[in-house]
Amino acid sequence: MNISEHLFDLTGKNAVVVGGAGGIGQAIAQGLAVYGARVAIASRREESLKRAQQEILESSGKQVCYYTVDAGDEDSVIALLNAALAEFGEVDILVNAQGFNQKFPATEFPMDVWDQMFSVNVRSLMLTCKHFGAHMKQNGSGKIINLSSVRGVRACGGGNTGYGATKGAVDMMTRMLAKELGPEVCVNAIGPTITYTPMMVGVLPADPQERAAKAANMPLKRIGEPEDCAGPAVFLASAASDFMSGQILYPDGGLTAMG
Repeated sequence: MNISEHLFDLTGKNAVVVGGAGGIGQAIAQGLAVYGARVAIASRREESLKRAQQEILESSGKQVCYYTVDAGDEDSVIALLNAALAEFGEVDILVNAQGFNQKFPATEFPMDVWDQMFSVNVRSLMLTCKHFGAHMKQNGSGKIINLSSVRGVRACGGGNTGYGATKGAVDMMTRMLAKELGPEVCVNAIGPTITYTPMMVGVLPADPQERAAKAANMPLKRIGEPEDCAGPAVFLASAASDFMSGQILYPDGGLTAMG
């Protein structure tokens, strides 16, 4: 039996984190960098990318580069891949952390919002997996990590029909891509529960104890934090997960265990 002490070491690996300019994506980017990967973050807004780059440097001492991208536009995704290849030579790890949610009752759901949600949460993921996946498969190895949600497997009310539908699509795409891109590329997903990201400021209470009260029925009795997804991402990006593909990991405080 050969178990290396470097099982989670990402030294020499190159990662692109789409949606890496804040929240969960930024936490994942920092986690990958801390474990040795060279990291590029990508998002639509340069201002947000600069802020994330500086925050990662200040909190971890790690320097990441950044690129602007519209991940729903195929030419923009191709340009991102080419820029990353020019910077790194190859891309070993792709993280799809882009996404958004707007809540409406199903009987009142605006179809323009529905289409936008599928464009950001599903189409953009397919485009990045299509082009980065082709590079990885040709290169002989790679890890793709998609950001899903407990909403992909656990029905709830509150206007989440659109978001849940997109995340159910992400789950099945993850499994299908695992089949199509294997054996060279491992494709997995992370499905967090509600998480206190910048988008949730003003939606969830600022006080940690008040936030925890909203999770009183969950086994771990707290709301998620962005860094809760960093560990699973490092695992899925590393050699420790080389025999895993098509799986969804749930850093959800035990929520999915409850059905």
